[in-house]
Amino acid sequence: MEREIRHVAMFSGGASSAFVAKWIVDKYGSDNVILLFTDTLWEDADNYRFLEDTSEYIGVPITRLVDGRTPEEVFFEERFLGNARFAKCSEEIKVKQTLIFIEELRLKNYEPILYFGIGPHEKHRAESLSSHYEHFPLEPVECRFPMIDTFSKEVKARTIIENEWKIKLPRMYSFGFRHANCGGRCVRGGHHHYANLFLIWPEVYKAQEEMEERFRNQFQLDVSIMKKEGKPYTLKEHRINTLEKLSNEELVRYANQEDLDDIPCFCSFS
Repeated sequence: MEREIRHVAMFSGGASSAFVAKWIVDKYGSDNVILLFTDTLWEDADNYRFLEDTSEYIGVPITRLVDGRTPEEVFFEERFLGNARFAKCSEEIKVKQTLIFIEELRLKNYEPILYFGIGPHEKHRAESLSSHYEHFPLEPVECRFPMIDTFSKEVKARTIIENEWKIKLPRMYSFGFRHANCGGRCVRGGHHHYANLFLIWPEVYKAQEEMEERFRNQFQLDVSIMKKEGKPYTLKEHRINTLEKLSNEELVRYANQEDLDDIPCFCSFS
């Protein structure tokens, strides 16, 4: 029997994924769309508010997947500290849960098509996602990227959401974060990302620094979330060597610089 199509918006809690979700509903109808949110349990409280506001506006409830562990718990259980090159947390909490959900849909005779809010500047990530979902599920899954393939001009999703939908964006954007993942604790953020975290939420930076130090001490491993000159560079070193030596004005300028090694998580998009 031929499966019935279900259009699955990979709903990260960011502006682009929200815009794509609304576009899918407008095109295919709310009964045929799933808003899929994989919760890391590290998200900023205002992200959950944005998710609910957007869900209500779009007219489709959120389907929330929860592994049950935070990224920190994944690191310690797997004995592997997530970093800019490999985020074990994303693999376990996001990707694996999505793969399980795909197979559950197919058991119900639905065929999912996954939609991502990736922009034209990230075509390489679209190719990686398509390849992943072609090879890792039991059967290949079609992936679509409307921001790249459908819209003829750049979509200003944040402006549309605030001015036309009248929905306030997640506060992390206004605080200077380039994406709203994991409450600022994303292990794929770089030196400047963590400088911004130190500037905006020093208590969260401290918690992340302490987690990194506990991991290094417990497993006696010279590992870190970030690197410098190809070697481990801890959040403690970053704070002492750089962040605490800057004036507030210098810290703001440093935090606003772009991280060339800041790679958003595999299943999370701004």
